[in-house]
Amino acid sequence: MDLLTEPLIDRFDFRNAMSHFAAAVHIVTTDGRAGIRGTTVTSVCSVSDMPATLLVCLNASSAVNDRYEKNGCFAVNILAAEHESLAKAFAGEGKLSLDERFALANWAPLVTGAPILENALASFDCRLTDARIVATHRVLIGEVVGLNVAPSAPGLVYKERHFHTL
Repeated sequence: MDLLTEPLIDRFDFRNAMSHFAAAVHIVTTDGRAGIRGTTVTSVCSVSDMPATLLVCLNASSAVNDRYEKNGCFAVNILAAEHESLAKAFAGEGKLSLDERFALANWAPLVTGAPILENALASFDCRLTDARIVATHRVLIGEVVGLNVAPSAPGLVYKERHFHTL
């Protein structure tokens, strides 16, 4: 199929249908030579447990998302219900600077230097092993080199364009 032809599915119909897909909410972070970055995402999944590997999708139109590749690392922080305001801040609500966003919580590195949220439900510190642009998104694949798991608490999910507690 020629990628330049008219798509079979209207993008707005697709997005409306996908809004019914409940997804865990994460803040994906990086830090290193290219600088610090953090953004709220729902597109995260496990690829393998041997070696432990995760996949993350980021909007490719955001120029600062190239920092993940340049730094060669990223961390996935799974958010608890109490983190809704943090999720909104890292999604761009309130137009806070990166420094202001990171100042809203306590962060510390594990192995790669990517910021780990102190009270996340779980945090996965990843060494970037592959990155590709697929359609409108930058797909990052990383091997988990550090892990932090907190006691169980209600999780934060996103469904029908709103946050919910699970």
